[in-house]
Amino acid sequence: MIEDDADIRSLIDFTLSAQGFVIRTAGTGRDGLQLARDWEPDLITLDLGLPGIDGLEVCRRVREFSDAYLVVVSARQDEVDRLMALQTGADDFLVKPFSPRELQARVTAMFRRPRGAAAGTSGANPVVSSEEPSVIGGFSVPAGHEVLRHGAVALDVDGRRAFITDDEIDLTRTEFDLLTHLMRTPARVWTREALLRTVWGNDWVGDAHLVEVHIGNLRRKLTQASGDRSLIHTVRGVGYRMGAAA
Repeated sequence: MIEDDADIRSLIDFTLSAQGFVIRTAGTGRDGLQLARDWEPDLITLDLGLPGIDGLEVCRRVREFSDAYLVVVSARQDEVDRLMALQTGADDFLVKPFSPRELQARVTAMFRRPRGAAAGTSGANPVVSSEEPSVIGGFSVPAGHEVLRHGAVALDVDGRRAFITDDEIDLTRTEFDLLTHLMRTPARVWTREALLRTVWGNDWVGDAHLVEVHIGNLRRKLTQASGDRSLIHTVRGVGYRMGAAA
């Protein structure tokens, strides 16, 4: 927990400890970054208005080395702050004052997300599972790993590594999960609500706007790496699917 307000620290500590989490706290952005490096947490809660390094910069730096779930808990209510946090790598955003039950529900939903090979594949096209070790981008993929390919894009699902024309690209946990589901069923159009249920979990209490933000981030990274703007196709009024494989 990276939070400079002692009352909020106590509330979040009480709320998440009740769910079984072991909590470590930091009161500044710099201390929080060091704590995240040293402790390698599963979940980070982050205030934006921190002394020294602000929360958005902490979020950006955390995403350079950690794939932890990250929830911003902030008094800032402007949409631009929420969008910037999500674009920088946060998985969710709660506005202070917040309901402890809502925080618990959102964290529970995040930890119920399907991961890697355990994710549902209903309606999926056949998936490559390497019988022999393979190589993507100079990286050895062990035998048995699920490997997805779509044009220039390749995923080692079990290793959670993504490549464009053999160059590895850095995706957040949420972006990787979204791309995995889109690539497993490249001809299917996923509605925002279906992606929200599948990637965030059936108990998710957020809104479909989260999907738009994370799809936008994912599309930007794929475009920057490939020069192809059409890897993820928006079906107007419906949702998203993979574009035609080049």
